[in-house]
Amino acid sequence: MTAISAPQDKYNAVWIIFFIMGLGTLLPWNFFITATMYFTDRLKEPSLSNQTANATFVGDGDGRSVLEAKFSSTMTLCAMVPLLIFTCLNSFIHQKIPQKLRIVGSLSVIFGVFLITAALVKVEMAPLPFFVVTMMKIVCINSFGAMLQGSLFGLAGLLPASYTTPIMSGQGLAGTFAAASMICAIATGSALKDSAFGYFITACVVILLAIASYLALPKLEFFQYYLESNGARASGDEEKKMDLLKKEMRPVDSLTEEAPRPAVSVVAIFKQIWVMALSVCCIFAITIGTFPTVTVDVKSIVEKGSTWEKYFIPVSCFLIFNVMDWAGRSLTAVCMWPGKDSILLPILVVLRVVFIPLFMLCNVQPRNYTPVVFEHDAWYILFMVLFAFSNGYLASLCMCFGPKKVAGHESETAGAVMAFFLSLGLALGAAMSFVVRTLV
Repeated sequence: MTAISAPQDKYNAVWIIFFIMGLGTLLPWNFFITATMYFTDRLKEPSLSNQTANATFVGDGDGRSVLEAKFSSTMTLCAMVPLLIFTCLNSFIHQKIPQKLRIVGSLSVIFGVFLITAALVKVEMAPLPFFVVTMMKIVCINSFGAMLQGSLFGLAGLLPASYTTPIMSGQGLAGTFAAASMICAIATGSALKDSAFGYFITACVVILLAIASYLALPKLEFFQYYLESNGARASGDEEKKMDLLKKEMRPVDSLTEEAPRPAVSVVAIFKQIWVMALSVCCIFAITIGTFPTVTVDVKSIVEKGSTWEKYFIPVSCFLIFNVMDWAGRSLTAVCMWPGKDSILLPILVVLRVVFIPLFMLCNVQPRNYTPVVFEHDAWYILFMVLFAFSNGYLASLCMCFGPKKVAGHESETAGAVMAFFLSLGLALGAAMSFVVRTLV
């Protein structure tokens, strides 16, 4: 096969499928996070007449129960630890587990979890059992989500570099959709349970769409071509027929023994892509280290009780971040500058660290150590636009370039390794966020 004989992606079908699968990877989790107020509302302390319950649930004077106060930090721990562990495992064992089982199996499990979550909206439970069940679901979603994300980036690594962009773009749209849904829920005054039920059912529909899209991939000639040209095993009757035809065309001596597939070493691959891997890790560490732990506590300078104050954080923090992040991720579909070997790319990545002190010097409340330098809302919005756009654009570039710095048969493993370092960045950022917020 030669590059000249490569078929076209008719109607951009493969690109659209990868976009839908990128959307299906993060939309469920984004909706889960968006429903945080619903979860904490169900963890409020029970009636004071129940003395036993009081001993268990009463908080430490801030008006919240212990479970309600610990929900966010416990959720972060239950999300990041399995995400990191399973993404790492996927880098090493993805060749031993069929790709279809990893992707469809993971989506199916996540679908089941969200179906249960939607059903539990209508079921009354005591706070403690509800807390335990919710944390178990978070562990499950992120464990299989890590396997799904690693497998998806590995699969995209087999295709041209531009086919990582739709995954990143789809993930960016997931955040935008969740933020817009949150604003709509506030505007309409929907009850927490009704909003949460809508989030979970929508997530189920998107997951089913992602499964159907993936199952359609093997039928597309463009996808088959790159799957075969990178030494991946063919799947389906049509691909088996193509393999038989190739064997018939080989010289007689070559039929006596199959050429072994080249060994793939994760360590050797890392040595080739370490700049891109560490860059994407740095990008997400800086982003999660600041957003949303610090950015969500910025207060508007307008008078309290105004409409703008009500929508300030949903719009200026969540919606603007997700829209600009999505724009940055999508831009790589038409522009991929600087190049994969340019020293400018890692320099731009490291320069993003400036956003940490910039946000710390905004009107974050409460604060103990640093002064407020950028009090006006306009400064905060400007920083957020640049922060989010650079996150999406640079992260997408790194994820596109990583698998293209290795040989074709190593591309899938390289994609999985890049996904691991993306997850490592998220975990490091989550840990760093506690320190950054304390220093404000």
